[in-house]
Parts: sequence; structure tokens; C-alpha cells
Amino acid sequence: MENIDWLCINTIRVLSLDQIQTAKSGHPGMPLGASPMAYVLWDKFLRHNPENPQWFNRDRFILSAGHASAMLYSLLHLYGYDLSLEELKRFRQWGSKTPGHPEYGHTPGVEATTGPLGQGFGMGVGMAIAECFLSNYFNREGFNIVDHYTYAIVSDGDLMEGISSEAAALAGRLKLGKLIYLYDDNHITIDGPTDITWTEDIELRFKAHGWHVITVPDGEDLDAIYGAIKAAQDEKERPSLIRIKTHIGWHSPKQDNPAVHGAPLSEEEAKKTKKALGFPEDRMFYVPQEALNHFRKAVEKGRKLEQEWNEMFKEYRKKYPELAEEFERFISGEIPENWEEGLPVYTDTSKKIATRSASGETLNILAEKIPNLIGGSADLASSNKVVLKGKGDFYCDSPSGRNIHFGIREHAMGAAVNGMALHGGLIPFGATFFVFSDYMRASVRLAALMGIHSIFVYTHDSIGVGEDGPTHQPVEHLMSFRVMPDLTVIRPADANETVEAWKIAIKEKKPVVLVLTRQNVPVLDPDKYPVREGVKKGAYILKDSEHLDIILIGTGSEVHICLEAAEILEKEGIKTRVVSMPSWELFFQQDEDYRKSVLPEDIPKIAVEAGSSLGWREIVGEKGDVIGMNSFGASAPGNELMERFGFTAENIVRRAKKLLIHR
Repeated sequence: MENIDWLCINTIRVLSLDQIQTAKSGHPGMPLGASPMAYVLWDKFLRHNPENPQWFNRDRFILSAGHASAMLYSLLHLYGYDLSLEELKRFRQWGSKTPGHPEYGHTPGVEATTGPLGQGFGMGVGMAIAECFLSNYFNREGFNIVDHYTYAIVSDGDLMEGISSEAAALAGRLKLGKLIYLYDDNHITIDGPTDITWTEDIELRFKAHGWHVITVPDGEDLDAIYGAIKAAQDEKERPSLIRIKTHIGWHSPKQDNPAVHGAPLSEEEAKKTKKALGFPEDRMFYVPQEALNHFRKAVEKGRKLEQEWNEMFKEYRKKYPELAEEFERFISGEIPENWEEGLPVYTDTSKKIATRSASGETLNILAEKIPNLIGGSADLASSNKVVLKGKGDFYCDSPSGRNIHFGIREHAMGAAVNGMALHGGLIPFGATFFVFSDYMRASVRLAALMGIHSIFVYTHDSIGVGEDGPTHQPVEHLMSFRVMPDLTVIRPADANETVEAWKIAIKEKKPVVLVLTRQNVPVLDPDKYPVREGVKKGAYILKDSEHLDIILIGTGSEVHICLEAAEILEKEGIKTRVVSMPSWELFFQQDEDYRKSVLPEDIPKIAVEAGSSLGWREIVGEKGDVIGMNSFGASAPGNELMERFGFTAENIVRRAKKLLIHR
């Protein structure tokens, strides 16, 4: 490597340090130690176009160790992305494009929102899945229109988190050879040296997961880092981990000290660090012109890479016009015309159908119409009813399949689904039992934070699970997801509502959670009830009366109990409305007139849901009533549990009368 390389590396270090010193908060340790590996990757290997961060065939880069965000912002600014030096000066401040941890959609060039350690690791696996599937779907001899690597810089903390083991095992089994991670092995965490908690052999661990592992003993050895990345690129069937041994806080007075991880240096320490790196001690945000000239060569290089790809795609379009059109539809997120045609309409009200079963039938019809709909389950596909029949299994050495076997790895599955959604070109889903959503909450939360098109399918939605007992009966889960911003949760009442829920999940272009029953439930007659329009609005009137006395609100399987109770109440002269409320979020998006037309303020209300009653007061008011779960469930047949916990028509009638008496 040349002197210009070291000037550039130290520019990244000092620019990162200045951001942190100005903000008086941040993480200087990793930028000082990991800048050499970041520079070699970005300068010598990364195929990207700073003028168009969304160029589809770019290499993906994830900073999984998101606390080193100052280093990423330095790279983005220096290489010519739309991130000004003024924004770097506003690091971690209100309204800036340089938040404390990288945020997708907020800062140009940031590929994923990272912060919770290990999430970037898992999302990178999803991106590599997407690249492999799409390249094999679209590429033809001489036309590699999808052909890129997925890179990440990961930390000790990323590898300690359990999600990294799950995701690494998945990546190894899927043979994701174009996945390359650079591991910043600096031996330090917040509490001290890593060996106070962590003594495993990382190389053996990743080899056991089916990875290609390379060790670079010195993180300042640029030639060795270059050679390791080159060797990783040559590995075709195994993901690669490049273990690079570095020193946290390199060249600072706090080198190799845990204190340099997450707090700024003192003013004197910062000056000493700059001096050691050959930079002026008293100049802030100083970028040597020679270094900037070198960095900005990436702009022309990236422009040329995209132009060459565009020329290739023009020829591809001439030779494969239908494939080219389909490719453009995939990456734009456009859904094929008439995709809703042929979806089931359930009219036989003499049968009961579990909403998970209706979901499975709907999903398979959608998969025939939408060829980029892909996903799988955490080893529960047959129970979640998400097997895409006749679509084969996905592995990167046999990539035409669309069923992904995630294994019993809910944490990794959630992150991988997000990675596929972030990559673009696919509509991904992941499924498990609702109670196990606890193992993937961080991924669902990040999906909501990023606003990406991830679909999460959760079955076995309540105490109706029955004999498996409280360990498998979600009680608090529905409400906990409802309080998560920017997430749409839908708990359909029957097979027809489930079809409509899937339509929303496909069209929403943001994360959707589908919550489905294990047990069979009655079918709502689509000729009698306005299911199609009602689900879109989140809540709608199923049964109505003039001169209302009371309103019963149900979700999921409890809607049918409300209908039974309404019949009894009507016979006793109590005028009753029944409202199905499959989605709070969709309902609260409606205008006030609609909401009040469904739930007038002056009518007593009872909400009925086999989940936590917390939060329902917002719907029913202080004078209303809630029949919900305020304890865990129990092990018994599902029907018996529903009865013992009060989810019966008789109990609803009794509570309604009591409410009206005390009105």
C-alpha cells in the first residue's frame, strides 16, 4: 500500500474523532481501530455509486457494530455521498443526518438500521439470500445483472449475541458464498477484556458453521487485509469471516482501554491522538486535499460502474425482454396485474376453518401470481401453513426454491427477512408460533423503524392453543405489538378476513404482522357481512340494530362469541351492535367520522379478546368493560380454557347486563 492510503485512513480516524468530540458523546474506540479495514474494503473492493446510493447492483455494506457510526459517516462524506461536512459537525444532534446509530432511509448510503448488536449480522444474511435468489432467477450467460457481494464489519459484541450464531449457521447451510464479514477483533467490551466472559474459539465456531475463516494478525497490515478479502471473494460456496486483530482506540492515550469504547476523549487526549496520527492538533474537521482527491475518485468510478451495468441491461432487455420487464417490476416493488384474482372466497358457513389454514391456502395462490414472494418458517412450516407447494427449497447451490428452512432460529429469521426486504426485489415472510415472536421482537421493531416490507406470520394466537399450556399461549403479545410504532397488526376473525389481511400485507409496503388461530372458527358469510371493505378500515360493523343499547367489539376467534352473545341479547330486547376489529392501526388511520360511526362515544361498549386487556380502555372508555386475559393461561383443551377464562356468549351477556344496569 502507498502513503496516500495511510493519509486517507488517518483522515477517516480524525474526522470520526472530531464528530465525537464536537457532540461530546459517541464511540471513538472502534473508528480509531477499524478504519484500516474499512478503508481497504471501501477503496479497493466495494462496488458502489455515491451519486446513486440505490443503484441495484451495488455491493451492500452493513456496519453491524452501529456504535461506530461516526466512521461510517466519515466514509460516506469522504467518498462523495450526499452527506455534507456540516452534517458531520451535527453528529448526534436534533434533525441531523448523522444520528448516534445508523438509520436506514435517513442517511444516504446507510443500508440498514443497526444498533442492537447482531442485527446487522443477521440482516446481511438476508441480503445475501436475496442476491443469490435473484441472480439465479435473472442472470443469463454473459448477463450477470444481479452480481454483488454483501459485506459487513462486525464486532466482538455482534458475535457474542446469540443471533449471530443462529444467522451464521443458517448462512453456512445455505452456502452463501458472496457473504463476507470483517470481524474487528479488538478484545475489548464495555466491562473489560473479552476474556472475562468469552473464551470460545471463534475460528473453530465459524468453521463448524460451514464458513471460510481467515485471520489477519495485525489490523494495520493493509496488504494482509487486501489479500484476505480477495481470498474471500474467490470462495464460492462458503460465507467468509475475516478475523482482523485490532487495537481499540489505536494511537490514543486510552488504546486498549475499555473506557475508549463509548465515551469521548478529553480535549488533551484528542490532541495527542491527532498528533500521533500526524494531523494538526487544533484543527477540527480537517480533510487534507490530497486525501479528498483520492476519496472522490470513487464518484467517477461509481458512475462508470453503473453506466456499464446500464449498457449491459439495455442489451439484456433486447435479448430477454420479458425477463427485463419482470426484473424492473421486482425491484420497483410493483405487483403483477390481476394478482388478487383467484383468491379464495369462503361461502360455506357450515364449515369451520382455522385462520392459519385459510392463510396457507391464500399464500399458495399468491405465490403462483407473485413469483418474488419468498419465505419460510422456524421449523414449523407445516403447522404455520406456510409451505409454498411445488416451489422447492432454497439453498444457494439449488436456488430456484422459494421455501426457506430457517430452522429453529426465530431471532435470525426475523433479521434475515428484514435483510431480504432491505435488499429489494423480494417480498419476504417469516413464520412461527405467536408466543415465539418474543425471540424476534428486536427484528420486528427494526422492521417498523425502517418502514420496510417485511411480513411476519404468527399462528397459534391465544389460549385457544390449548393443551400445550401457558408456555405456548400468547397473552401479552398482541398488545405489545400494537404499542410498537409504525407496525400494522392484523388478527382476522375468519377465513375471509384472513384473505383480506393477506391483501393488505402484500400491498402495505411496510411491516405487517398477521396473527392467526390454530383452532377452527366459523366462516363469516361474505354476502351477509362487508368483510372486504371492513378489514381495510381496521374495524367494521358486522351486526347492527336501531336505537343501540350496547356494542360488542371482538377480534379474531372472539368475534364469533360476540355474535352468539348478540343473538341472546337481542332476544332479551337489548339492541346490540357487533364490531369486528382486526386491526387497531388501520382503524385509527380512518377519519374521525368513520371511527365515530362504528364506535359512537355515547354507547356502552365491551371489548372481547383472548389477550391482555391492557389498552382496551382507549377503545371502550372508562365506563366500558373488557373481557380479556389478566393472567397466564393453563394446560387444558382450548374450548375448556375459553370457557374457564370467560370467553363465552353467556359471560358476555352477563357482563353486558351488568354494564347496562350500572350505566
